[in-house]
Amino acid sequence: MLLELRGLAKSYDGRARALDGVNLEVRRGEFVSIIGSSGAGKSTLLRCVNRLIDPTEGSVTFDGDDVTQVRGRALRACRRRIAMVFQHYNLVHRATAIENVLQGRLGYKSTVAGMFGLFSEDEKRRAFAILGQVGLSDFAYVRTDQLSGGQKQRVGIARAHVQDPLLMLADEPIASLDPKSSRTVMEHLRWAADELGVACLVNLHQVDFALEFSDRIVGLAGGKLVFDGAPDELDEAMIARIYGTDVEGAGVDGAAGVADAADSDAANGCIGPAAKADRAAGRTGGAGAPATGPVAAADDDALSVAASASDGSAAAAGLAPAADGPTPAAAAAAPASAPDGPTASGVVAA
Repeated sequence: MLLELRGLAKSYDGRARALDGVNLEVRRGEFVSIIGSSGAGKSTLLRCVNRLIDPTEGSVTFDGDDVTQVRGRALRACRRRIAMVFQHYNLVHRATAIENVLQGRLGYKSTVAGMFGLFSEDEKRRAFAILGQVGLSDFAYVRTDQLSGGQKQRVGIARAHVQDPLLMLADEPIASLDPKSSRTVMEHLRWAADELGVACLVNLHQVDFALEFSDRIVGLAGGKLVFDGAPDELDEAMIARIYGTDVEGAGVDGAAGVADAADSDAANGCIGPAAKADRAAGRTGGAGAPATGPVAAADDDALSVAASASDGSAAAAGLAPAADGPTPAAAAAAPASAPDGPTASGVVAA
């Protein structure tokens, strides 16, 4: 088992518990969505997993290590294997997309190397290739404050990928995005689970997306785990219990929405409990593959080849361009240089 939570509880300043005795297991390569109303404890749970906050009680065991007990270098080593995708991106907006992606390698660097941005040529090539996998190789040298919300979130996903994690935590990754961008982000997260074997633990408000993309769904209410099962086991009564409202109020379209969302994924090119065959087809470019996203091989050699295109373009790297690019002026700001060229803020080779 990759991740085990036992009796996890968290109280803030002695107030009511944000988490109350949560037990949860996540396997390697598993996609688990956490649903619940605001204040249910979803974000608190993720932050306990990677020790952004300390739990009040209970244990978090990740890849054999008790995360609640490790300190110093041991904690840093754990965090290298746990990537995080944030709702509000957490990017350096004055830095370019590729510079932000390279930050995913800081856990492997000394303090001095991190301060001066001393990244190897291989790391830069790989960062560029991963940007291509999320459809952003044409925007590698565009400042992230010139990107759309969906593009920023894909930069965040690329930063997580370059970290080489075993577990990816995503805290409301589509809360601020339009439906099209939301679907693209979810497809990239699902691809990480299917193709790279990265376990994904994703907080969502959108029940429809949880039904489509998840292997399992976990429901939190008042800090307690009240549901843990397959998407087709989540019925209207349980949604009402989790959200304290009816199905429509929970973000599922209509009374039949639970069943419809679980069964319509193949027609929509999505991934969910009724789309095992489509998911397998997606690995070879079928209907389940992200429209603008991960189509390149994930091994280091393939990444280096994809990133070595002399003009730094998506076409030369054999990767699809982003579908929702920035303004023409922003696009023009991206130099057509090779991925290992100098950048505005001085990312240099080690």
